[in-house]
Amino acid sequence: MSPSYKGHRYPVEVISHCVWLYFRFPLSFREVEELMLERGVIVSYETVRRWCLKFGQQYASGLRRRQPRPCDTWHLDEVFIRINGEQKYLWRAVDQDGMVLDILVQSRRDTAAARRFFRALLTKTGEVPRVVVTDKLRSYGAAHREVTPSVEHRSHEGLNNRAENSHQPTRQRERAMKGFRSVGAAQRSLSAFSGISPHFRPRRHLMTGTQHRAEMTVRFAIWEQVTGVTGRPAAA
Repeated sequence: MSPSYKGHRYPVEVISHCVWLYFRFPLSFREVEELMLERGVIVSYETVRRWCLKFGQQYASGLRRRQPRPCDTWHLDEVFIRINGEQKYLWRAVDQDGMVLDILVQSRRDTAAARRFFRALLTKTGEVPRVVVTDKLRSYGAAHREVTPSVEHRSHEGLNNRAENSHQPTRQRERAMKGFRSVGAAQRSLSAFSGISPHFRPRRHLMTGTQHRAEMTVRFAIWEQVTGVTGRPAAA
């Protein structure tokens, strides 16, 4: 079901394009405002901010519903982020193909935090992996034994590059935003970002130029369906 745009005076094409620009590229709200002005569309950065807050998560959820089932090997990692000057932790899980499964912003990286992330991940995906790959943080092992004891756990720094590499776009997003103001704001923004940005980042290094263009055409068609720009079905 497409989002409702009732009460918005701008057409859905403008709203969805602004949200796409913000979450796809490391842009600020003011930079999105400038890009739209160059196209002859006058919209304030505050309006763009409200659109991203209102529609970002809805669009991300719509894209996630169209994702294939995750692979059976999951990579988990955590990285620190600054929120209002304080150090917090962004927990992330991706599958073996690099598809983002879930993110969770937390204040700690202890066993309780790892346990909470494991449970949230299983609830959100509705799946149980065959293998979980993490770094050597002991909290993972303790949480794994409690929450998913039947799942194989591989703990090794060199095996977890997929999860570590998936943090790079988030770092770009963090720099563009000049940090986050609260844990809740970081969770909302990064949850939408992790649902939208990867949709437009296919594994380009494995494709020819022709294959990449064809794949992006399909992905843009899915985006138009999710945002309500068009009801045309996406190509297979």
